[in-house]
Amino acid sequence: MNPYALARPFLFALDPEDAHELTLGAIDRAARIGALQLVAGCPVDDPVEVMGLRFRNRVGLAAGLDKNGAHVDALAAMGFGFIEVGTVTPKAQPGNPKPRMFRLPQRDALINRMGFNNAGVDAFVANVRRAKWRGVLGLNIGKNATTPIERALDDYLACLERVYEHASYVTVNISSPNTKNLRQLQGGDALDELLAALQARRGELAARHGRRVPLALKIAPDLDDDQIAAIAALLERHGIDAVVATNTTVSRDAVAGLPHADEAGGLSGAPVLEPSNRVIRALRAALPRDYPIIGVGGILSADDARAKIAAGATLVQLYTGLVYRGPALVGQCARALARSG
Repeated sequence: MNPYALARPFLFALDPEDAHELTLGAIDRAARIGALQLVAGCPVDDPVEVMGLRFRNRVGLAAGLDKNGAHVDALAAMGFGFIEVGTVTPKAQPGNPKPRMFRLPQRDALINRMGFNNAGVDAFVANVRRAKWRGVLGLNIGKNATTPIERALDDYLACLERVYEHASYVTVNISSPNTKNLRQLQGGDALDELLAALQARRGELAARHGRRVPLALKIAPDLDDDQIAAIAALLERHGIDAVVATNTTVSRDAVAGLPHADEAGGLSGAPVLEPSNRVIRALRAALPRDYPIIGVGGILSADDARAKIAAGATLVQLYTGLVYRGPALVGQCARALARSG
């Protein structure tokens, strides 16, 4: 029997955020004594080169699970081909009031309105520097809630400066629904200006550090075809290296009538699989054939991971699927993609 199946009823009896923190502590302890590797299984070696980086396999951890980059070594023991941590902001912030995370087990889903709760970029960088793992590590950056949207660029540039030398790649998160007005940055002149400034600063940092760190942009599933096409054009224009598709959705169509369905925040898990895949298909049609797309949203099985690749993703990421299926999901997906690749 899957050991996680034994632990899940206990964890699901707790408040979701309390269960989350308890689990992170447990995986740290389990990894130190080698127990986590027994649960997760043997890591899958299926190397692939994307963004000029060598990924051990195509299955990564999505940002949001380890917001402060404090559990990288333990998470690596689960067999991920790459790990993304954050979202981090320049200054520490508590996030939104609790409760702010809700399970919808009837649909293998979560709703969260965490609000970029994190300890700030200095603590984040200190944690990342302590990690011993040397695989591909993505660092996800955002803006503080108190920063006016008109000054958002200042926060992104400040974070890019601090994380640059420690990142395998940097993801720019403009798609969380839980920071006021953040999604306004996904369109028009605002996105054009943001990407131009980030690209210029990346050039300066590359010259300073002697290394060009790839940049990725994380977008929402709640975009129409015209918005997706416009984003794709800007990604190419500004030399952004990859797109992460997608974040959580604000739609409730797939969970209407369920307990907690009306809670504010972003919906993740099974209901986001097809909305995310729709965005991936549109991006793939609009972008060059070899442009990297990191597919995330609704992966709860090996078949779901295959569907992401079939839609046009190059790599995939997990988060909510781990809550419902446990660490073994990583290897199941990685083996499926290795066979299908």
